[in-house]
Amino acid sequence: MRFGFTLPNNMGVADPDEVAEIAVDCERLGFDSVWVAHHVLNIGYVRERLGERPYHDALTILTWAAAKTSRVELGTSVLVLPYLHPMGLAKQLATIDHLSKGRLLVGVGVGSLPEENAVLGVPYEERGALTDEFLAVLAALWAPGAATVDGEFWSFADVISSPKPHRQPHPPILVGGNRAPALRRAARWQGWHPMRLPPESMAKRLATIDAELEAAGRSRANGYRVHACLDLDLWPEPRERPPRGPMHGTVEQLREAVGRYAEVGVTDLVLSAMSPEALAGGRTRLVEQLERFSAEVMGRP
Repeated sequence: MRFGFTLPNNMGVADPDEVAEIAVDCERLGFDSVWVAHHVLNIGYVRERLGERPYHDALTILTWAAAKTSRVELGTSVLVLPYLHPMGLAKQLATIDHLSKGRLLVGVGVGSLPEENAVLGVPYEERGALTDEFLAVLAALWAPGAATVDGEFWSFADVISSPKPHRQPHPPILVGGNRAPALRRAARWQGWHPMRLPPESMAKRLATIDAELEAAGRSRANGYRVHACLDLDLWPEPRERPPRGPMHGTVEQLREAVGRYAEVGVTDLVLSAMSPEALAGGRTRLVEQLERFSAEVMGRP
């Protein structure tokens, strides 16, 4: 099992360098990857959680983390593609991939905040079709030579995007989402990156992904990544809300949860600290908890 941790760029931390420094802590503690979340605006449930506090830009934080680390993979969990433009994003991601010497993982999703779509002028009902074409455009721009696309949302001919990614043909694309369209989309790329699903729900959905992979002459045996993105809750009472999800409790319970995910085929556990208690003590307290998890659950010095 590989282990990742989501940097709190979406948690209102005032100093963005402090957010990126947690990537250094994770690398030292033996984590395999670090991740950043993505929204453009403090709107909807993001505004309810943060008010006017910072939600730092995903790719800027990831670039800063890339410069501070040398081993951990660097992922987006997830980029909401309908809010972005494929030509600009292709260049940004390829540049980060070069800066990190091929450590980039591209987690993508369609988004789930109609209010944000409305302000950004992106039709919510078209987000799935737009995302499918967006991914095809990225792949075309990253392929050797010039790209030509004739689509519903983007059409261009003989366009060169440079640099191409460090990792060829491109960094792994991991699709977020739990519903049938997302599962079909995930089977077309290199992995699935769902949020807060228990092992039993993941197993049921993996059966759908397996059928889609088989129809395309592929299987999970050839490096396909299955991620479980979960809240890590090691913080004791008193708490403002009850813990949610399976990654809380005693060390034995946490180890048991890791085993259950491994049994259903999860390759990576991507953890985050989303409770108010998690950051109440600042970076020092958070790193203490990550040290405990690394030593007692991951079994890494």
